Amino acid sequence: MEETTRVIVNLQAISHNIKEIANRIGRRCKLMAVVKADGYGHGAVEVARTALASGASCLGVSVVKEGQKLREAGFRVPILVLGLIQPTETRIVVKFDLAQTVMEMNTVEALDAAAYQEKKKATIHVKIDTGMGRIGLKPEDTPSFIQKVLKCKNIYLEGISSHLATADEGDRSYTNSQICIFNDVIKELKKIGINNLITHIANSDAVLNYPETYYDMVRPGHMIYGLYPDAARKVGVSLQPAMSFMTKVVAAKWIPSGTSISYGRNFAAKKEMKVATLPLGYADGYSRLLTNRSEIIVHGKRAPAIGNVCMNAFMVDVSNIEGVEPGDDVILFGEGLPVGEIARNVGTIPQEIVSIVGKINQRVYINEMNSIAQMKDH
Repeated sequence: MEETTRVIVNLQAISHNIKEIANRIGRRCKLMAVVKADGYGHGAVEVARTALASGASCLGVSVVKEGQKLREAGFRVPILVLGLIQPTETRIVVKFDLAQTVMEMNTVEALDAAAYQEKKKATIHVKIDTGMGRIGLKPEDTPSFIQKVLKCKNIYLEGISSHLATADEGDRSYTNSQICIFNDVIKELKKIGINNLITHIANSDAVLNYPETYYDMVRPGHMIYGLYPDAARKVGVSLQPAMSFMTKVVAAKWIPSGTSISYGRNFAAKKEMKVATLPLGYADGYSRLLTNRSEIIVHGKRAPAIGNVCMNAFMVDVSNIEGVEPGDDVILFGEGLPVGEIARNVGTIPQEIVSIVGKINQRVYINEMNSIAQMKDH
């Protein structure tokens, strides 16, 4: 049975975006599709399958259970766990042939022991903190750390990486400093004969703005899902948003002037008004911060939200839109209403919005560049 509120994921848009990225980075650079957080709410398995068929060669996840899920779904390509792990997770990493990001020897030793037990090699990527301040080795400690790693008989050191903090900003100075630090580490490793590692630092914003960071592999995330298309167009990349969020009107009625709407009575009609009720709210990922500051699309026209967003409902003013009735389709974001607009109204980024609504609501997958009108039939 179809849910009234649903997230529509256009896999053709995912495919298009992957091909745009692949064309930009060239054939000599690997493309890792980052499908953490269940593919940013789009569905990790479906996105991974589409991305690999469209030009990606490997996958990136945040935690071990995400990698395990992909393996159990039948994926055999390299999968890198980008986050750190607890010692109790090392056997799962080895069992499911995941590559693991590391920054401490106790984790390497635990992986070495788990690999010995499983009669395998544990694959690792060493993370360097060049300025993100999140995880990673100090740059100056990296050569000695790697020399210790190479003594572990059951460890395969495959790559080194870092992460950029401000690659989306106009001021390039901080990102340039991170790139210089990363390059210095690479030079120091070459001095001690370590020069065959997969090096990677580029996120989506670096793919757009810093071609010098492509190295051996890039790790795009939000680009895959068509987020930040305006920034992408500026550098010759045409991205297509992959997610639309839709629901249906459940009630519509005329109210007299002076009628207050929703909890707190912070909105009152200044004239006779037709109000439509939508069956979702902050528990469904439509933030309460959108109270009195968002719009939806119904019958091809925009209508403003009025009154406090409730847990599972909110109301909109449809007085100026003819014929709105229960059962009519409503676009919460999608064609004509970009998710970036919703994000700005909340004071966040599009990645947060899609990750939340995609996780909570039923997903419907399409494989054509359908218009919203065609999506209504799904």
